[in-house]
This record gives sequence, structure tokens and C-alpha cells, in this order.
Amino acid sequence: MQIKPRQHLLDIWRAAARHSFDDGKLVWGDTDGLSSVADAERLLCLLYPATEIPAFRLDQPDTSERDVLQALERVGSRLEIPPNLITALTQFMRTHTGPDDSPTFAGGPYFKPVDPQTELTYEQGKLGVVDSYSMSVTLCLATLGFLKVYENSTTRPDVRRALGELREATNLRLTAAMISLLRSFTVNVFDAESEQGRRLIQVIGQNRHSDRAVLQQFARRFRPLRATIIESLSRGIQVDESIRDESQLFECGWAWGVVKDAPRITDLDTQVPGQPDGIADRLPYVYFTVVALDGIQDLFSERTLTLGLLDADQQKLAEALRLRWELSQQYWSAVARFGTERWPLEDLPWQTTGLRLESEYFSLTVAAILVHDLVRRRATDDDLTRTVSIMERLADRGRVTSRMTRNDPVVRLHDPGVLMPLAGSERSGSLLQWRMTDFSAQLLKRTVQLAELSRNIEAQDRLLRLAEQTFEHLWSRRIEDGHGAGLWDDVRAVFPDAKGVNRRLSWSVTERVTECLVAARNLYEQEPIRSPDLADLARDLLSEATHLFGREQLEASTGDDGSRARAMRSIENRLDHARGLVDERPATAFALALPVLRELDTLAQARDAAAQEG
Repeated sequence: MQIKPRQHLLDIWRAAARHSFDDGKLVWGDTDGLSSVADAERLLCLLYPATEIPAFRLDQPDTSERDVLQALERVGSRLEIPPNLITALTQFMRTHTGPDDSPTFAGGPYFKPVDPQTELTYEQGKLGVVDSYSMSVTLCLATLGFLKVYENSTTRPDVRRALGELREATNLRLTAAMISLLRSFTVNVFDAESEQGRRLIQVIGQNRHSDRAVLQQFARRFRPLRATIIESLSRGIQVDESIRDESQLFECGWAWGVVKDAPRITDLDTQVPGQPDGIADRLPYVYFTVVALDGIQDLFSERTLTLGLLDADQQKLAEALRLRWELSQQYWSAVARFGTERWPLEDLPWQTTGLRLESEYFSLTVAAILVHDLVRRRATDDDLTRTVSIMERLADRGRVTSRMTRNDPVVRLHDPGVLMPLAGSERSGSLLQWRMTDFSAQLLKRTVQLAELSRNIEAQDRLLRLAEQTFEHLWSRRIEDGHGAGLWDDVRAVFPDAKGVNRRLSWSVTERVTECLVAARNLYEQEPIRSPDLADLARDLLSEATHLFGREQLEASTGDDGSRARAMRSIENRLDHARGLVDERPATAFALALPVLRELDTLAQARDAAAQEG
């Protein structure tokens, strides 16, 4: 199934507007309870494409395109859509604000008690989580960009007052989310003889070398990164002093929420209310690290920088987050590619060290960090080709591109998803866990990102085929009728023989698919990969065509002078056009040169025939 970003995004907008808006007003309805994560995901399904794709812009009503307006007719008319979105966003900000006027980041029913006999308490539902912090960064930046452009398009006093109120609330929430991300970052140092140490050695050594050899190689491989972390102690990173000992192992990244005893951020010009005490253990999770990386990179996007969306305090926080962003990418990318032979990441499925879990989902999350790192350093070498193979294997093992077998346990990867205990959450009363159901959507997102990065024709072709297969799998999982029609997720549609699989509206999966389509649009906006061999052949064709065209110009006109003159002008224009394309689009230049050569040959034959008759 070919990915058609414009058509498919309009389908999603139409379904989201039909489900969530009534006469221009946002209807929250059933979003799995009070969850800032689900509510942010719902709004991003509309706002993210509107701020990332010029054709979908809603902040300049005079330029809104007809099919876009038709898809959002439930939100309002051309002039009503922006104010109605402002009202909906303001409602979100108010809903997720505490009694002390501080933004809240409740995970809500996304938290699940490990003990099925235990119910989630109200206080536990209010706990903040990295998913909410990261999603809020993306939503707030999209909102600020939307407001900055739209304020020049309206003079209505009531709208401008609402706009000012929303901007203030959004800036406060953005700053609070960034602070929470800083307080959720952690570096975990542990002894090689500990249970976690032995497990890390097993993962990166793959039982091919002695523990001593793996430790020595770890010390050498991570010496520069260890030095950077030690140097960063003065910049707010909390880490045990034992990291200076090279015999100690370590991991870095994001815990599931604010870590226990995390200090409050106080060196800002404007103090932000809130900053609750953390309860999360100092244990990095690859899943929450990926989630954090996705949000943090939006702080450095071209749109954020061009529109100047960050104030002075936010710029300071962004630089601190960027340091942690780079440390995490470098660490997990190096762990994934550790050694000189087979990568640990290629040894599926990935085994987490702290929680002693293993799943293809964890392999995908580590691969996602590797993709972040490949994009950061614009890698086009063997690393990218090997990552393509990993993605293909994950798609096969996850039954995205292969058939499900009878009583296949892999279906649990999609429903109920992978469950992950949240270390330290028992301090809230009972141990909680987080459920991840977006394996297919994450696979598609990383595949499209790799395809955008790749400049190798064969690798990109494999990635595009995988992306299309994954998208077809996902598109088939849309809910066909009833509650949430046109949205996700109906796993039964692709695994009809699976037992115990449920259909439920998931804003998480819907938002991920929306992100994928925006990424696919960016991929298609790129110039196609240039083939050097085809460029040389195109130049040879154009050289011969140019020479033959010059010869025809030397000959006297015969027959219908007007017809021949028009043909010659047409040939000249097409040759000029093909020469202008040969460096960037050699295949197109090649295709243009062939009919020109045929036409020149026809002219030459006609001239020769006329000469023989004369």
C-alpha cells in the first residue's frame, strides 16, 4: 500500500474532528480518564500536521485549502477553526493545572497496577510521567508557533485576549515540562559483579568473550563519554562519584518520572510553581529515553529557531537538555553497536539490564535511539545498512510483514502490549506498570526516518518497501465503525484468529501514525537519490543529442518551415531542461533525452529522404 501523506492525513483529520468536536466545541468524551498524555496526543493529531506541513496550515485562514477545510468542517468554518482550536487548547491547559496554578502531567489510567486485584488510586493517577513531559514539549511548541503566526491574522479583541491567555499558560507548561525532563534524567553507576552488571556484560559481550575482556573494552569504548559526564557534574547532572572509577559500569538516560531526591531547578529568572518531589528510582529506561529524545529534538527544530519560540529561561533549559540528549544518544548507540563483530542489537530480542525483561519492543526502542544517533551524525556508512536489516527482522518477528501462526504469542506484542514495571512507583502505595502498544507505529516511524536519512539507493528501496508494508498493516487496524471510527486501534482486523484481542480507541497509536505521515511527507519532499552511473549515462545521451541538434541546425529547411522550426525550438527547450536536471535527477534527464534522440533521428531520416527524392 503506497503511503499518501496528504490523503491519509485528511482522513485522520476528518475522523478526529468527527469524534472530538461538536459544533466547533471540543468534546473530551472517553479518553481513558484524566490523562494529560492522552489529551495531548488527541490535540496533536490536529495541531502537529497544521504546524509542520505548509499545505495544512490553519494559522493563516486566508490561505487554508479547500480539502483541509472540508476535513475539519466539524471544527468550524475557515474563520472559526483557529479560535475554536485556541478554546480547545486553553481548555487543555486549564484541565491539567493544579490548585497551586502549576501545570500537572498526570499519567492517569495509562498507569496500571502490577497486582490486578489492586485499583489505581487517585493520587497515583496524578503522578507525572516522561511521556507527558515530552508530549507537552511538542504540543506547547506547536501551540506557540500557531499563535505567533495567527496573531497577525486577527483583530478581534476577544480572540486576542484568549490568545494572550493561552500563550501565557503554554509558556508556563513548556517551562515546567522542560524542568521535569531535566529532573527525570539519571546516570546509574553499578559494579560489574552486581546482578545488573553481569546482565549488561552478558548483553554487550553476547557470551563470546570473558567478562574481563568485555570490561576492558567497555572502559576503552566509554572513556570519552565517561569524561564528559564527569565534566558535566558541575552542570547539574546528578551522578555517584564512583563513576570516576573505570572498573564501574554505568547507564544514562531517562527514568519513568522525576527521580527520587532530584534537586529543584532554581537558577531561572522566573520561578515556576510546582516541582513536586520525585519517587522514581535512578534507573534509565530505553523506552522513556526514546520518548524524551523525541520531544527534546523539537526544541532545536528549524521552526522553533526561526520563530524564536523559546524565552531566555527556556533557552537555558534547552541547552541543559541538549547535553543530556547527546549523552544518551552516544551511550545507547555505542551499547547497541558494541564490539567488532555482531552488534548486541542484532542479537534479538533485547534484554533490559535493570528490570530483567526481554522483548522485540525493547529491541525497537534501542534501534530508535540508534536512528536518532545516525540522523544526528548524518551516517551513510555500514551502520545504516545493518540497521535496515534489523528493522526488517523486527517487522517479521512482530508479525507486521509475516503471517501469524496458530495461537501465536507474538500477538501480545500488539495487544495488550508490553508491560513494564515502574521502579520506585511502589513509594506511591503499590507497584505500577506502563503499557506499550505502539510497536507497529514506532517501527513505521523509525523506518521512514531511516529512509529520509539514507542516500543509498538499495537501502532506501528496502526501507520504502518495509514502510509501505508496515503502513498497510497499520491502516488495516483502523476502527471501521462505532466509537472511534476511522481512528486506531483494532488489532483484530489484522489478527482475526487471535484470542482475547480487544478493539479500543487509542490516541497513542493514532498520534504515532499522524507523526509517521508527517515524516513521510518530509521524505517525499527530499530530492531523489542520485545515481552516479545513471548520471554518466544521461550525460552521454545529452552529449550525443546536443551534437545531433547542432548538425540539424546547419541544414537548410525543407518542407513546412513553420513545423520544422517549432520542432527545433521544442527540442532545444527539452535539451536545456534535461541538462539542468542531470546533476540532481539523472534518471529524469535520461528519460527526457531518449525521445529527443528519437525525434532528431526522425528529422534526419526525413531530410535524407527529401534529398533522395530531389
